[in-house]
Amino acid sequence: MMIIHKQSFLKFIKYLIPFAVLSGLVQYLIIEISLDVNIYYPTFITYIFLFFMTLLIYTVLLMIDKAFSDKTGFAFIGLGLVKMFFSIIFLLPVILNDSDNNHITLDIFSFFIPYFLFLLFETLFVVKLLRAK
Repeated sequence: MMIIHKQSFLKFIKYLIPFAVLSGLVQYLIIEISLDVNIYYPTFITYIFLFFMTLLIYTVLLMIDKAFSDKTGFAFIGLGLVKMFFSIIFLLPVILNDSDNNHITLDIFSFFIPYFLFLLFETLFVVKLLRAK
């Protein structure tokens, strides 16, 4: 069983890194080059945060699947709530920023579009993990 999880983890990493780099590059080119707008968090900070949150959640899910395979789906839902909580904490400086930055909508969208892309990516791998049973 351990070999299956190691293979699942390595496959996840193999796809996560190019996904994060390519989608981050696209967002960087659109927001920071094409639009020439200063957003609160640079694109790479947002992507580093989401990359590590996604990696951490999937790693924990693999450990839960190994110990309690019937609880993996529930753990995914719970860890999704934890990810949302940390995302709100991550965005608090943007929300509470009272400077003259009138790009708050762009700041929020520049976070939540990749957030949902990473969530979709994560969900696809969790579904594969759940179907493997």
